[in-house]
Amino acid sequence: MSRRVAAAILAVLLMTLAAGCAKSGKTLHLYSWAEYFPDEVLGEFEKEFGARVTYDTYPSNEDMAAKLRAGGGQYDVAVPSTYAVHSLAADGLLQPLDAAKLTNLKNIAPEFLNQAHDRGNKYSVPYMWGTLGIAYNSKYVKTAPEQWSDLLNPEYKDRIVAVDDGRDIIGLGLQAVGHSRNTTDPAKVQAAQEWLKQLMPNVKAWDSDNPKAMLISGEAWIGLVWNGDAALAMKENPDIRYALPKNRGSLWLDSLVIPKGAHNAQLAHDFINFMLRPEIAAKVGVAYPYGMANAEGVKLLPADVKSNPASYPPQEWVARAELAGDLGEAATLFDKAFTELKAGQ
Repeated sequence: MSRRVAAAILAVLLMTLAAGCAKSGKTLHLYSWAEYFPDEVLGEFEKEFGARVTYDTYPSNEDMAAKLRAGGGQYDVAVPSTYAVHSLAADGLLQPLDAAKLTNLKNIAPEFLNQAHDRGNKYSVPYMWGTLGIAYNSKYVKTAPEQWSDLLNPEYKDRIVAVDDGRDIIGLGLQAVGHSRNTTDPAKVQAAQEWLKQLMPNVKAWDSDNPKAMLISGEAWIGLVWNGDAALAMKENPDIRYALPKNRGSLWLDSLVIPKGAHNAQLAHDFINFMLRPEIAAKVGVAYPYGMANAEGVKLLPADVKSNPASYPPQEWVARAELAGDLGEAATLFDKAFTELKAGQ
């Protein structure tokens, strides 16, 4: 082999190595709720796009928003709920999406698009949706709860695990005393706080990351939990059921967004578009059976997932439930009420 040929081969090898290093050097920094993106799916993305995914989690929208306000550019994709999308966008903390790069947006069910928190979906792509409801162990709870007030039963002392989320818990209290979960009236928030004080002896733990663990083990008889956690707990423990309050309940919708200043905006768009593929959405919907906003993905779900009312509640119930809206400055009322509630427990 001549020196010239050897040099040429070496040059090609070095170029290939450099390209491989550059490709493997791409990192998508994901900031989300726990148990929201299956390892299998993240691995498929990494393999296809030659990138690495880091996955940091948060227990509430408030924690997530605080971190983004302190320097959101360290993350490429986040997953806030409706009211958080609105406030983050209003504060200039989200990057407008490039619709031309999101060719799979057509797979989202129309009812989740163009909502009040983000008209035209300039900043957000709907991902998952669901309910806050009552998971209960029928071995110990003989009568299915029908109202939030049923949770005040003294028989449930130290037997409830609840999501550590002030927006949802104070909202629950507001509904329990006959008000909208989105009220900003200080007197009504105070009334909700007083009602929740009656519930506190029954609350054993606050846990947004893995509340189903205490339900599955039987350590908690009741869970004030999001529907996906309930559905997963039902798989592990056949005694667990899921109930929704008959009068007025709580809905949520989480969306994929790109924080302002994200270092890998192109990769973030690639990731969002990847998650919008029907077959990928279906894998997520099986692993974490919340409601999927991806209509084409829902079609691919197994029958037992689609028919589970914990994952997909009756439409007549959905029609009278409330999404969390942006509270503006009144959000501090909820934060203060929830902090005081836990401090006095």
